[in-house]
Amino acid sequence: MTRTWFITGTSSGFGRHLTEQLLARGDRVAATARRPESLDDLAARYGERLWRARLDVTDTTALREVVDHAFTDLGRIDVVVSNAGYGLFGAAEELTDEQIDRQIATNLTAPIQLVRAATPHLRRQGGGRYIQIASVGGQVAFPAMSLYHATKWGIEGFWESAVAELAPFGIDVTVVEPGVARTGFAADSSVLGAPLPEYADGPSGRMRGVLSGDLPPLPAPGDPAKIAAAIIASADRAEAPFRLTLGSDAYALATAALRGRLEALEAGRSLAHSTDADDFTAPAAPAGQ
Repeated sequence: MTRTWFITGTSSGFGRHLTEQLLARGDRVAATARRPESLDDLAARYGERLWRARLDVTDTTALREVVDHAFTDLGRIDVVVSNAGYGLFGAAEELTDEQIDRQIATNLTAPIQLVRAATPHLRRQGGGRYIQIASVGGQVAFPAMSLYHATKWGIEGFWESAVAELAPFGIDVTVVEPGVARTGFAADSSVLGAPLPEYADGPSGRMRGVLSGDLPPLPAPGDPAKIAAAIIASADRAEAPFRLTLGSDAYALATAALRGRLEALEAGRSLAHSTDADDFTAPAAPAGQ
């Protein structure tokens, strides 16, 4: 089934792989990027099936205009992929106000504004699908990545609510949580805050050394082409998976984090119940629990 996709951040990484694979299989792609000329080779090969626009997703006015133009020019868009993003690394104290604002604007505010811009179009056409490229960093956290995690945990919370808001209109949602993949994410697009000597010998300093290349890198098992293929396959499923965890590292990290949180929650069960009002009767637990 031929579909039309709208994808942000298509010049490299997952966005580029998605665009290449979708065009190769015969779909249409509305590709946005800060440097749309990076897709000149695909435009020469696929012609009108590749629609391009220059976009910095932090410019909300431009974002709305580009979304409106894409729907007007293409008539229908079946899948909207929020992919643009980058990593800001360093202890919270090491980051500037401008770096913090830019990270939140790119990784959190822009995906929300994309939904606000595209939903009226999807609703009028009778449905569609959102795919949010998030991260296993929305389930786990590491030092020197606090602002990056804040945006990834934040977008997870946004979608937990928005998926129910959109369901009555036939709009489905999939949140993709890749692990470390071989995209050049840390080397090509990441930003490091200015180091403070007080953090040098602690967990943040050690993680900074990994991210900067001064220490051996983290294992990167994820194949970006395979991850892109799995994302595309998820859109072919009649029922959208809400979460798509991709990569053996992502699976292991998320499993350990969720189990740890459940164990901690259970350890506090008695205390939680002890703070209820005396006249409150808790509802019966569902059968089997």
